[in-house]
Amino acid sequence: MRRKIPSTAALAAFEAAARHQSFTKAAHELAVTQSAVCRQIATLEDFLGLPLFRRGQRGVLLTDAGQRYARSVAARLDEVERDTLDLMSQAGLGEAVGSLELAVVPTFATQWLLPRLAGFQAQHPGVTVHFTPRTRPFLFEETTLDAAIHAGDAFWPGTAGEVLMREHLIAVASPALLAGRTMNSAADVATLPLLQASTRPYAWRLWFESLGLKVDHDMAGARMELFSMLTEAAAQGLGAALVPRLLVERELAGGRLVQLLPHEHVSDRAYRLLWPQHKAGLPALAVFAAWLGEEAARYRTETGQA
Repeated sequence: MRRKIPSTAALAAFEAAARHQSFTKAAHELAVTQSAVCRQIATLEDFLGLPLFRRGQRGVLLTDAGQRYARSVAARLDEVERDTLDLMSQAGLGEAVGSLELAVVPTFATQWLLPRLAGFQAQHPGVTVHFTPRTRPFLFEETTLDAAIHAGDAFWPGTAGEVLMREHLIAVASPALLAGRTMNSAADVATLPLLQASTRPYAWRLWFESLGLKVDHDMAGARMELFSMLTEAAAQGLGAALVPRLLVERELAGGRLVQLLPHEHVSDRAYRLLWPQHKAGLPALAVFAAWLGEEAARYRTETGQA
């Protein structure tokens, strides 16, 4: 039975017009005339049986139905473009497993995953992993992403996956900030400026409470979105930071940061690899998940977290 699908030319014209909110700009992008864009959209509206745009004196605006359809069409065209580029990139390489669109928390990717990724590429040269930074949960169906590495307290609804490692938080600072002072207790740490993670507003409070201390100003201090920002701010002497140990191992080894107390607070969060259930059969995802699970298990053993 013939599929009930509009022409790709009509969909491309609609997506461009919806994105620009302009038939003229869409025509310029597609290198066609404005009348050609108008005809394609009129054909699409006839096909669907309802209007996608409202025409006014100041241009065009999407109808409610047009807004919903635009989001869906844009996502599908992105997927087609991605798959096309994947096939083009594999020309002459013979059999290839494919590619993986992976969302990652940026500092984890930079500090822990990327230094290990050469090992994965050596084992699976036909798989290409593309990275997209995401610091907060999102809906897979609104993206072209295949999987995500996220630090949270649970798997997202409609997803499967595996826990990679728990989050062990340590307090760090620059030697210059300490100026020779020795931190002997949590009360000593509380005298330092406290840098705050905006994604974990109660992190310092929970860290101090795990040492039996209540600090009135535990939520005060400069607030930053990424652990990489907190790490650099701490290294520059702006304050003490509370960060996962796995993200600052190079800074500790190089002396840019020092651990203030020999205490690790295991938070309620864990780094997880997760994916929508309908993506579970992707070959690229299967080999990446197996490799990542082995790397995480090796790290847990090396650091005594097994």
